[in-house]
Amino acid sequence: MREFRYCPRCSHELSLQTFPDAERMACTNCGYIHYDNPTPVLAAIVEYGDEIVLAHNKSWPPQWYGLITGFLEKQEKPEEGVLREVKEELDLDGEVVEMIGTYTFFRMNQIILAYHVKAEGTITLNEELDAYRLVTLDKLRPWKSGTGKAVKDFLAKRGIVNEEISF
Repeated sequence: MREFRYCPRCSHELSLQTFPDAERMACTNCGYIHYDNPTPVLAAIVEYGDEIVLAHNKSWPPQWYGLITGFLEKQEKPEEGVLREVKEELDLDGEVVEMIGTYTFFRMNQIILAYHVKAEGTITLNEELDAYRLVTLDKLRPWKSGTGKAVKDFLAKRGIVNEEISF
């Protein structure tokens, strides 16, 4: 469970309490319960010409490349948000082709909404990214967790079963 120490209502320190369905951080002063619900994350498999864009985040190990991702913002439709992320991170104009699926990423307490996006323009990376690769479908290899599951489903829908990579 992620650390959440103080009540957002009354500022009293929270304590771990047992409820019928789970242990949760809760406030003994005002009764607030912190449910620690998953955060919605958007992921785009960006089709750019005949290739898929994989990007490298500056904070990742050098060999890690992944999909374009970002958080769903308040009062934003997921389809709008995924296009916003493609524009923010790659400076490409995109169009949602289809939703690929919804995936749990327990390690980060996230729910991933993955989309296939066709994009055009000139790739210009934002400050979060420092490199990108263009990969053909026959060379695109899924990874075992997080957005890698979406890559696997995306490929399978096209009749492609590529070996998974591990990080």
